[in-house]
Amino acid sequence: MLSIYSRNKNHFCDGVSRRGFLKVGGLSLGGVSLPGLLNAEAQSRGSSGPLGHKAVIMIFLAGGPPHQDMWDIKRDAPSNIRGEFKSIKTSVPGIEIGELFPKIAARAEKFAFIRSIVGAHGGHDAQQCLTGRSPRNAPPGGWPSIGSVMSTLQGPVSQAVPPFVGLSPKCGHDQWGDPGQPGFCGPAHTAFTPNRGGGSEDVELKGISLERLGDRRALLKSVDGFRRDVDASGIMDSLDSFGKQAYGVLTSSRLGEAFDLSKEDPRLVEAYGKGTEKLTADGPWKRLDQFLLARRLVEAGARCVTLGFSRWDWHGGNFKRAREDFPLLDQGVSTLVDDLHQRGLDKDVSVVVWGEFGRTPVINDKGGRDHWPKVSCALLAGGGMNTGQVIGSTTRDGGEAEDRPVHFEEVFATLYHNVGIDVGKATVTDLSGRPRYLVDQRFRPMPELV
Repeated sequence: MLSIYSRNKNHFCDGVSRRGFLKVGGLSLGGVSLPGLLNAEAQSRGSSGPLGHKAVIMIFLAGGPPHQDMWDIKRDAPSNIRGEFKSIKTSVPGIEIGELFPKIAARAEKFAFIRSIVGAHGGHDAQQCLTGRSPRNAPPGGWPSIGSVMSTLQGPVSQAVPPFVGLSPKCGHDQWGDPGQPGFCGPAHTAFTPNRGGGSEDVELKGISLERLGDRRALLKSVDGFRRDVDASGIMDSLDSFGKQAYGVLTSSRLGEAFDLSKEDPRLVEAYGKGTEKLTADGPWKRLDQFLLARRLVEAGARCVTLGFSRWDWHGGNFKRAREDFPLLDQGVSTLVDDLHQRGLDKDVSVVVWGEFGRTPVINDKGGRDHWPKVSCALLAGGGMNTGQVIGSTTRDGGEAEDRPVHFEEVFATLYHNVGIDVGKATVTDLSGRPRYLVDQRFRPMPELV
């Protein structure tokens, strides 16, 4: 993977030797060189680039968020099911959600609340949230994530910005930091993961750390110096066109600018908030600035950005943890959606917030809810969708879908529709040469939303 470390290590050589130059020149995204990635993408889509730019931001709530305490409050259920939280009215008459989401409630016309997601396979991973597919009976190579599919079918918007970016950190439970795998689309369509460095396969860019990406002057100085050294070496003359494009990625300021929050209005940065960079046990962190980074990345040219927010596997102390995490999620998501609307991007960028499954109706003796794959929830915004509505319902105890069960693949069909991909026609080729539809052909974009 192409990684920009968030640690200061004096691993850089002085000057650019041929060996050091080729090491950076072989810069790896998911096991292939960056020149190879660009070559593969060019071969897969021809010479013409995409004409439009639609994008998806996917926020993964690792561990399974408690739907009964968020968008589906069961105020008439017994206390051992209802829990401690009350419902509050929203800006849309007739829609009520959990009281710890006042900012989202005040903007409910910008959201669609799905209360009846079904079909979770029950594993503690992001598989279905990233691909729409169950890992069971997967073809060789595995099902590709939405970002890899978009990279395969639509290619990059700009050669200076990867089409697929995963902002989640490397977690103790690795599946909770999964940015999305390329599956049978191949390693050329792996996510760019700036926060998952540390392995021997990772490469530090000469003089550029994640901290320096937040320091515009230092970044430009490093890039300018790198460019001068490359030009002076004469090696650029020997590279093919794809190698030169690879160095275009390294030496362009576009990706660095996307990470440079100093370019934003300080009031907007403050509105998003910071959260915390400390990892939550074996799950992701609670960084709020990653919501802003996601918007900046899609604006710069990324087609799909995935990120993880906190750890939601609460088997005890459910309501104490909710009082800590719900307001942060409320702030990050509401500010992101406001930001997209204010920039006129609400029809171009789809946002989805969800986890791998729901939680049990009955609160256990530790004050928590346990795993419950039978039904879960999702929050959607943007993408030109019909928002300001609730889709689906659950039984009185929140344990089963009662009305309008929604499958993961229906949500994916909708997201693909929003970015201009027809799931009834589009296919990607698996490792055996067989064309594969993006979702099971039983499913189409949700008529309530499109």
